Amino acid sequence: MGEKIIGILGGMGPEATADLYMRIIRATKVQRDQDHRRVIIDSNAKIPDRTAAIRGEGPSPLPMLVETGLNLQCAGADLIIIPCNTAHHFHADLQSKLKIPVLHMIRLSAEKTHAKHPAVRRAGLLASDGTLMSRLYQESWEKQGIEIIEPGAETQRDVMRAIYEHIKCGELEPGRKLLYNASLELIKAGAEAVICGCTEVSIVLHDGDLTVPVLDPMQDLAEEAVRLSAG
Repeated sequence: MGEKIIGILGGMGPEATADLYMRIIRATKVQRDQDHRRVIIDSNAKIPDRTAAIRGEGPSPLPMLVETGLNLQCAGADLIIIPCNTAHHFHADLQSKLKIPVLHMIRLSAEKTHAKHPAVRRAGLLASDGTLMSRLYQESWEKQGIEIIEPGAETQRDVMRAIYEHIKCGELEPGRKLLYNASLELIKAGAEAVICGCTEVSIVLHDGDLTVPVLDPMQDLAEEAVRLSAG
């Protein structure tokens, strides 16, 4: 069975999309260019904001998610991955419109964390308001016996500032500082690990930055895509 083509349904945001592609490249063992996977990327930055939609403050991103997913399917992708946590709120509806599998980053990461870090029972979550409201992490991670700890209200405002006012605007260091301080609050509240629950968080916060493990669902997604695409 031949290699499968990876489709990246991206643009949410563009830097996270580029970061995911680089992770796929680095996760692939190669000796020459031709050993890399074929990857088709549709970086559709026009997809409406997912958090605003979940809050009832903006249009649903689902129609454009489906449109972009169909573009990838028609272009020959065998599987789709999405570098946006909040977009997974619409995963079931998106999958129902496509004939190829859409990997679920959050469920996948919960399973991998349970296998890699069996001692972790409480994890702090750095994510957008939309992801928190959707309870995507609570539903997936608590099935693995991992309790999710959320930041307090004031700290969550700092997390949103880091994501929307800094990292999405290309200001990585101010965003990193805000997220680092938010992580310290989560650890103080009992978190035994910190989850990068937004792909913008994954860009600036890495394992080794804190005294507890930093869990990165986007890295898990990249590695699983490489594994599945091996054929």
